[in-house]
Amino acid sequence: MNDMSYPGWTNGYLPTKLSFAAAPNESAQQWLERLTQDYGQCAPDEADALVCLGGDGFMLEMLHTTLGRNLPVYGINCGTVGFLMNPAVPDDLPARLATAQAAILHPLRMKATTVEGKCIHALALNDVFLFRQTRQAAKIRIGVDGRVRLPELICDGVLISTPAGSTAYNLSAHGPIVPLSANLLPLTPISAFRPRRWRGALLPSTAQVRFDILETDKRPVAAVADFTEVRDVISVEISEARELQTTVLFDPGQSLSERIITEQFTA
Repeated sequence: MNDMSYPGWTNGYLPTKLSFAAAPNESAQQWLERLTQDYGQCAPDEADALVCLGGDGFMLEMLHTTLGRNLPVYGINCGTVGFLMNPAVPDDLPARLATAQAAILHPLRMKATTVEGKCIHALALNDVFLFRQTRQAAKIRIGVDGRVRLPELICDGVLISTPAGSTAYNLSAHGPIVPLSANLLPLTPISAFRPRRWRGALLPSTAQVRFDILETDKRPVAAVADFTEVRDVISVEISEARELQTTVLFDPGQSLSERIITEQFTA
């Protein structure tokens, strides 16, 4: 998961076959028109790279479409925060891509079982989180690698994030920021009531995590994996899908690893 030059292009290769995808906002659509006029529009299956025009949310959607495919993604910020994006500047785009640094991301795999016995599978590049559905706090048992580690967590919810997602919801819930190379998964409670002083854990990326919902009839809980929400779950199993990956490209000096380190020193 370290940053590196994209290994799919040999030295001196200029990626000119570009596929563009744009969010529906005005800025993204204007950039789409401009860039397709300059570079054309290539089908994703034939492209050197997918250029994503939008914000972090749209970028996350596009990254899901590239899981398991040999298609790097380069984001141009046409949104608000743009943590996963590069600046929208009118430089030579193929030359920028040729010198870009690549970060390889692996998703989490979620298996959620509902009170009706349905099993829903989903992938998450940011995080998987559980959250109470009613005014009453959730009660959740936490197991890791087949062993119960916390018999009962009374809380609004709990989450597991990828290193790349550790600066998102995980950080807002006061979880730790994790460098890409750490091979760790932050496990973070959301507004914990009991045990009140428990602040979560750092798990190895090989961990198999299971959440069991207690008192499901009285305290219903939903599970969310990026864009997939499952209501009324009784158990959720989470592990890293190491066999799947996607590649994100960043301008030199703006790598994802550097951004994650910088975020830790932001007041």
